[in-house]
Amino acid sequence: MAAYCMVQINVHDADEYGKYVELAGPAVAKYGGEFLVRGGKCVTKEGPEQLRNVIIRFEDFDTAVKFYDGPEYQEALGFALADGVSTRNYTIVEGL
Repeated sequence: MAAYCMVQINVHDADEYGKYVELAGPAVAKYGGEFLVRGGKCVTKEGPEQLRNVIIRFEDFDTAVKFYDGPEYQEALGFALADGVSTRNYTIVEGL
């Protein structure tokens, strides 16, 4: 059963966040992930506004978790989570 990484992001430092983006895409590809949503127009109807939204589909839940915990993505994540670069919500969910 497929699994989805759903990420809501507010970017505070676009230049530093760009370092994350450069590494994250190849990490997604290595684990067989497919971007279904990557930015784009959005409107928040409930909850705190998040200006950037990403949805990535993986073959299954275990692969999505391996991707997130893998060294390639963890290296990228270091740039995204650096002080003042972004605030994020990240959920991995099993789906259809």
